[in-house]
Amino acid sequence: MEFAYPKGHVFYRKLSRTYPLVTQGEGIYLYDEKGRRYIDGSGGALVVNVGHGQKEIVQKMVEQMGQVGYVHGTQFTTRSIEEYAETLGGILPDGLEKIYFLSGGSESIEAAIKFARQYFLESGHTQRWRVISRWHSYHGNTLGALSLTGRIGMRKPYLPLLIDFPHFPPPYCYRCPFNLSYPQCELECAKTLEQVIQMEGPETISAVILEPIGGATIGALVPPEGYLSLIRKICDRFGILLIDDEVMTGMGRTGKWFAVKHWDISPDIMVLGKGMSSGYFPLSAMITRSEFVERVKERAGGFVHGHTFSHHPVACAVGLAVIQFIKEKKLIEQSAKRGAYLLKRLDELKVFRFVGDVRGRGLMTAIEFVKDQKTKEPFPRVERFTERVIDLAFEHGLILYPGTGFVDGINGDMVMVGPPLIIEEDQVDELIEILKKTFKSISEFGLRNAE
Repeated sequence: MEFAYPKGHVFYRKLSRTYPLVTQGEGIYLYDEKGRRYIDGSGGALVVNVGHGQKEIVQKMVEQMGQVGYVHGTQFTTRSIEEYAETLGGILPDGLEKIYFLSGGSESIEAAIKFARQYFLESGHTQRWRVISRWHSYHGNTLGALSLTGRIGMRKPYLPLLIDFPHFPPPYCYRCPFNLSYPQCELECAKTLEQVIQMEGPETISAVILEPIGGATIGALVPPEGYLSLIRKICDRFGILLIDDEVMTGMGRTGKWFAVKHWDISPDIMVLGKGMSSGYFPLSAMITRSEFVERVKERAGGFVHGHTFSHHPVACAVGLAVIQFIKEKKLIEQSAKRGAYLLKRLDELKVFRFVGDVRGRGLMTAIEFVKDQKTKEPFPRVERFTERVIDLAFEHGLILYPGTGFVDGINGDMVMVGPPLIIEEDQVDELIEILKKTFKSISEFGLRNAE
């Protein structure tokens, strides 16, 4: 049976695709109804940190459903909510203590925007409401979050609906927007933030938001040393809050519990999602400092915000089970170790003339494709190079996550490689062999490799 638009009643996310019917997930693998096996080389959208089919997580979810499946967040709390908050609080960066549970990354970004605004409103800084973000970033698809998102193609259809939030360039060293080289550049990409703040008026800015390691809109972009600490100093200088978007990078994905821990940075607000529940149940969080929450409580009585499915007892039971699983299996250490091995093996792919850059941290990595390795010229978007790679890899039994448009808003091709943190070394080898097979198949499109 075929599952594709316009058959049936499902409004599929991609209307030109035929969807295999998945029947089972186990570890890093997925199986469809025909018995075909796929390596989940991207954990969906870098979500499935602990792998598929983990029975202890399912059991904890079922147990909570048997006790109570839902209560409204203004009426009750549950043991699962309290225990999860206590456990999560124990691993957070210094200063972050109060956790507002939600259902998805976009929701939590919206909460962060609103909380920053309310904090300044209750502090007497009524002009502070705008949030600065970076171009080629991703912070979600609801209108507030999309206003922050720096992916041009996503923004374009909805520009009349978006909030006028300022943006500044990312630390994209492979294609430095200032045509400089690190460290001689003296972190011009970070210093540009100060210029934007001055031009926009610091008295109007409530927060700066960034992904500590750039996500799927620019491909596992690791900033140079000193970048994040300089951003933190600039925010402090102007009394602006720093929002750390760890929806993709959090919960061990980069080899630390949270990516900012690679640089010992403490943000004012952190946003989590994806790996919190490893995809077993919708779950995210907006986390901030106690003194900020106290200010809001004193002046307004509480945070003027809420969702039907916030503070969900089943979601929190799953989140707690995921943290326990990560600790028991030592997956933070494994992510760092396997990530270093994965990057080493991915580097071998540079023998193919269309592989321009390989980058990342832990098990959050990316391969950027170019038409010419020396000039770094991107493929024209009309060639849909990323889509070809994704489709061929899928045929060979490997799931990757795509990214496009990050060079100039239109061109730019890459794939994210971010398998579950449970992946073993021999499974990394299996993944690499499929990539090599896929890249060799690219020659069918008139491209020669350099082997």
